[in-house]
Amino acid sequence: MLKGLINIFKIKDLRRKILITLGLIAVYRTGSFIPTPGISGQALAEFFRNLADAPGGTLFGMINMFSGGAMERLTIFALGIMPYISASIILQVLTPVIPALERIAHAENGREKINQYTRYFTVIITIFQAFFISLWLENPDSFQGYQVVFNPGWGFRLTAVLTLLTGTMFIVWLGEQITESGIGNGISLIITVGIISSIPAAIVQLYTLVDPFSPSGGQINPFTLIIMAVMLVLVVVAVVLITQGQRKIPVQYARRVIGRRVYGGQSTYIPLRINQAGVIPIIFAQSVLMFPATIGGFFHNDVVNKIVALFTSQNVPYYIIYSGLIIFFSYFYTALVFNPKDVSENMKKYGGFIPGVRPGTNTSEFLDKIMTRIILPGAIFLAVIAILPSIVSAIMRIPFLVASFFGGTGLLIIVGVLLDTERQLESQLLMRQYDGFMRKGRIRGRR
Repeated sequence: MLKGLINIFKIKDLRRKILITLGLIAVYRTGSFIPTPGISGQALAEFFRNLADAPGGTLFGMINMFSGGAMERLTIFALGIMPYISASIILQVLTPVIPALERIAHAENGREKINQYTRYFTVIITIFQAFFISLWLENPDSFQGYQVVFNPGWGFRLTAVLTLLTGTMFIVWLGEQITESGIGNGISLIITVGIISSIPAAIVQLYTLVDPFSPSGGQINPFTLIIMAVMLVLVVVAVVLITQGQRKIPVQYARRVIGRRVYGGQSTYIPLRINQAGVIPIIFAQSVLMFPATIGGFFHNDVVNKIVALFTSQNVPYYIIYSGLIIFFSYFYTALVFNPKDVSENMKKYGGFIPGVRPGTNTSEFLDKIMTRIILPGAIFLAVIAILPSIVSAIMRIPFLVASFFGGTGLLIIVGVLLDTERQLESQLLMRQYDGFMRKGRIRGRR
């Protein structure tokens, strides 16, 4: 692996891509520390410090994780890339439903138009979120009486909306530049960098709990620390296996003679991933469950507080509902992104067929049946990984920030994005006649 890393910088083009990627990421992290005008950073940090120990949190807590802590500092990148992700997901959901969008998606330049619509939708979502965040910041009751905004009013609201909108769209531009001129998927890398940036704070918290001379030290003994390390390795291995796991459906293409040339006749396969939906089901489920708690932060009365209490993460019904929503959204999102009928028609168009299955309707039914079966273990695994940090935090009595690296959305994103980036780097090395990172064996699903 060390030789592979050295070989990366021997290739001029690949070295340039990596340096561009690191430079743009450095710009993103720098912007995460530039404060929004008119905000008291100290009061806001104190609020999020109290919020950090709550396993459930709110939508603001999830945005804070994805933005690498920019939300708790209310910097110019406070909303991060979340509005763009929300816009992308919504358009993905609407495309199969709205015929006009479906026609655009299947057009020759349909992807470019969909991306353009996604940017427009991102602007709308960002303005909406930024405006309500500005109202939330002006209310001292949301911060236990602290005055977060120095000069409340429409001047601050317009400034906050303009600042957060500009910051979000600039991050989107950075992600696109990384994708075009750098290495890996820019948007995914920005999210991953934001999540990884919280690791040092988690290590510091863990050290204070282990150090017997610190004020809160001695809560975790060395034996528990060893168990946590082993558990972390096992969880990461399980996430890698599920992320890369797939069911390979064999496909045979009929031999065709056109003129003097023979086409087809080869065998291939259709890779059906166990975790076809990725982390989207967890994000959907978190958004549904966190929405009442987030809205409840704007209103303070007994009825609202009782409703919000039903959606806290400190009871068994919450975990049952959370797991059920993840399984439901796993099937729902997979049905949107994977269309067995389209796959069947494309195979039939080019003379392909699954051995033992007739082309056409029988093939689409066969693929739908297989996909329905393999989604279930992947969905159950997602549900277990999603609730694991809360369980670890409760049993081992450690802060949720530390426990969050034993599962959840963050770990899934980190592992998935790093695997994809490593795969791209290795393909670049192999294409230029260099050894890859792994000489013996390959990551399953790479072939």
